[in-house]
Amino acid sequence: MLRFKAVGFFLLVPCILLAQIRPGAERMDQYLHLLKGKRVGIIANRASVVNGMNIVDTLLLSGVKVQKIFSPEHGFRGFVEAGQNIENFSDPQTGLPVISLYGNSKKPTVNDLKDLDIMIFDIQDVGVRFFTYISTLTCVMEACAENHLPMILLDRPNPNGFYIDGPVLEFGYRSFIGMHPVPIVYGMTIGEYAGMVNGQGWLKGGIRCKITVIRNDKYSHRYRYMLPAKPSPNLFSMNAVYLYPSLCLFEGTMMSVGRGTLFPFEVFGHPDWKSCSFTYVPKGIQDVSLHPLYEGLPCLGIDLRGITLAHPEYLGSIQLSWLIAAYADLGSNPDFFNDYFDKLAGTSKLKNQIIQGLPEEEIKKTWQNDLARFKQIRSKYLLYPD
Repeated sequence: MLRFKAVGFFLLVPCILLAQIRPGAERMDQYLHLLKGKRVGIIANRASVVNGMNIVDTLLLSGVKVQKIFSPEHGFRGFVEAGQNIENFSDPQTGLPVISLYGNSKKPTVNDLKDLDIMIFDIQDVGVRFFTYISTLTCVMEACAENHLPMILLDRPNPNGFYIDGPVLEFGYRSFIGMHPVPIVYGMTIGEYAGMVNGQGWLKGGIRCKITVIRNDKYSHRYRYMLPAKPSPNLFSMNAVYLYPSLCLFEGTMMSVGRGTLFPFEVFGHPDWKSCSFTYVPKGIQDVSLHPLYEGLPCLGIDLRGITLAHPEYLGSIQLSWLIAAYADLGSNPDFFNDYFDKLAGTSKLKNQIIQGLPEEEIKKTWQNDLARFKQIRSKYLLYPD
């Protein structure tokens, strides 16, 4: 039996083994020599840390010639709220140019890459298809392949890497929150995912990016990994990271997921949900959620704070029962689902199944054939024990 231990805001499971895991970024003896004399670009953000210091600062102190920084959604050193466009700027701490990959373009241009010899990718993923960092990875891989620029990917453990679940994305629902035919939770590190993007020919024209993955040390998909830093502005805790695959589906509905509180993705509710007693009031929070849904209005709903600690059975699968219950009470509103839901789900089938009143277990049965096919593909690209 696994034993759970709370550490600050985070949940650590199993607590003895995780201290031994070293992310690829910390294994500098494996890649510093590859950067000697090279003009380096790097994709990084606030969670790209090496022993508490940002990877960019670490590389500069090590004598690496970093030319420019590329930032994904949410920005580089600080946090920008979800979906907000980011402009290019100069990093005030280093003076280096920061090229936004979540503004006018999501893919580096020829001009962005022309004075580089090598690209580094160091982003902490959470292992969920609609978390946009894997889409940024695909765009950067494609740009590097087109411009014959090699990439070093500093792998990091996946906090949701211990299971696979959810509908596999259908081609007609591709977007920046889902570019490839993978399930919502795909059970791979970002380094393994990069191998799959190359190997399955998912880059334009089937081109391949020349990529070197610096592996995590002593990592297994069986382990739960406690993130050393927030991966995005609204994932405050490991409980939220674990609930994110389930609760983010509510973003395709009229429900609030607690944006504008200190516990987003740990609650959900609506001002008209009279059958619930738990109440919270969303308020604007700078650089987290400036104008959250139902700002200033009391929302009644469900409080899931600490649930993965108190009920470990909620770990390891997407929970549809909360969405089904909300629809059962509030689905008479024709605006319950919005146009975003099918893109999050990667299919229109899930919405239709919920509207038809199918129970959770019946819905999940319809995923199994696609999941079995995906698992066969996934197995070819694993770098760590499963």
